[in-house]
Amino acid sequence: MYALLIMFPLGPGMHSTAEKLADQFSPAHRTGKGFKSETFLADDTAGEYGSFTLWQSKEDIEAFRMAATPQLLTALSGIAKGPPSIRLFEVYEPKA
Repeated sequence: MYALLIMFPLGPGMHSTAEKLADQFSPAHRTGKGFKSETFLADDTAGEYGSFTLWQSKEDIEAFRMAATPQLLTALSGIAKGPPSIRLFEVYEPKA
């Protein structure tokens, strides 16, 4: 399994804007091949918001990223205080 962490700076007090972005992108996550789960993140004081999603395979994340990144950049245009940070992780699930 793989995790995708996307964080973006909107500035302090932008919680409602971040919620609208979450509502906008949640359907794309949920219909993506290999999608497992999503969690949206907010640090309202620091003004950082984002999402943590789990996917079945690295290929599933890459396919999602190819389709969704242009839409994300468009959605963040004019409101983000900088570029998003996009990180990919392999997930280890302990056997015990």
